[in-house]
Amino acid sequence: MSVKKVITRFAPSPTGFLHIGGARTALFNYYFAKSLDGEFHLRIEDTDKVRSTKEATDAIIEGLNWLGIPHDGEIIYQSANEKLHVKAAHKLLETEFAYKCYASSDELEALRKEALKTGKSFRSPYRDTKSTLKKPYTVRFRVPDGNTNIEDLVQGNIDWNNANFDDFVLLRADGTPTYMLAVVVDDHNMNITHVIRGDDHLINAGRQTMIYNALGWTIPIWAHLSLIHGPDGKKLSKRHGALSVQEYKNMGYLPKGLKNYLLKLGWAHGDEELFFNESTITKIFSMDGVNSAPARLDFDKMDFINGQHIMKENDETLLSLLISTIDKQNKYQLNDILEKRLLNAMPSLKSRSKNIIDLTNQAEYLIITVPLQFTEKNKKIFQKNDAIKYLSALTSELKCLEELEWNNDNIQQVIKNYLELKNIGFGKVGQPVRMALTGGNPSPDLSLVLHYLGKTESLLRLQNIIDEYKDLIEE
Repeated sequence: MSVKKVITRFAPSPTGFLHIGGARTALFNYYFAKSLDGEFHLRIEDTDKVRSTKEATDAIIEGLNWLGIPHDGEIIYQSANEKLHVKAAHKLLETEFAYKCYASSDELEALRKEALKTGKSFRSPYRDTKSTLKKPYTVRFRVPDGNTNIEDLVQGNIDWNNANFDDFVLLRADGTPTYMLAVVVDDHNMNITHVIRGDDHLINAGRQTMIYNALGWTIPIWAHLSLIHGPDGKKLSKRHGALSVQEYKNMGYLPKGLKNYLLKLGWAHGDEELFFNESTITKIFSMDGVNSAPARLDFDKMDFINGQHIMKENDETLLSLLISTIDKQNKYQLNDILEKRLLNAMPSLKSRSKNIIDLTNQAEYLIITVPLQFTEKNKKIFQKNDAIKYLSALTSELKCLEELEWNNDNIQQVIKNYLELKNIGFGKVGQPVRMALTGGNPSPDLSLVLHYLGKTESLLRLQNIIDEYKDLIEE
């Protein structure tokens, strides 16, 4: 007996951008399918013709591409399958699993109020009639008596009393299919074996199971992921970070880092937190590791994981991202010399950065131009305790280093020798020199600052300050 190929799908509605919860759902579908040598498909559920937009569709596709979640085959658009949805509805009418409801909007409102008052589910007065009135109608599913049961890979065994379900609409009065019907028909026609989605759809699994049974189709295996909550345990909102994937990109997260974090948001493989290899993930991922409890968004953890991926990232790749960010800021004009300087300094830069914005801030001291701009507070550093005299004297010592000798170790030794000669602490000279070189921007150890700037640029910046405050040297 042949084993059925696992086929999953991610089926977003293009009524908004790809948010972090949707991205996680896509990720789990992708890794689950690939862990079993299956297929992962993308379906755009654009049946809501009023709210669905091309802009949102493009953003979803771009977000998945940026994250590195590829889909198999062509993108399926639900709206293209409308005839199949309608055909299924008429089959349900023929088999009496559905009926025509001619109730007007006023009638429906009254019936719903009555149902609410009595604590009963909605049942149309046309449910048990064979009326063929010449007036608009919806097609409603005739919810059967008894119970509906599912076995969910995440939530476990779920059992519903069908008396608690309304007779839900399959076709609207204009003849268009509802989401509830379209999903079932499309999943069936796509041979979807596993439906992995958020647990806000859990109740829909009950309704859709009824449709599957009525049509005599094989029911997929359900897996409903608990939703992501904010750090306070409340439903995720924009104030918590319920942002689009594009916004996380703009915040400087790497796709690899964000993917790693999302993977850990509700899934565990022992104590492992960091995953740098795609093939490793596809080998170990399973729904057994998915937690049924709500996951909590933790930006500190996200930053840590992303920072680890930055450390592992290729220096040339980071340089490209850094250049792109600097260009967008339109604050500095880069050239070959500056780009080479950034690349040389990348091991230091990335060790101090959690994201690309952080990386850009760390790199600023390397690309600022003479004369550097100082705040009034920073200017005072050069004016007190003979700071400029120490700076000038150390500069003279540094000038003695040959170009080929200009490296971190030799610079450190020059500074050490100078401090011993003058019998002073590092603070006397370190602060004014660092300020002269960086303008107060974030920077690593002073010897590394000098090393990465290079001899010519370092001496140029130091000399600029010496010239500006030469009166203090002559005192």
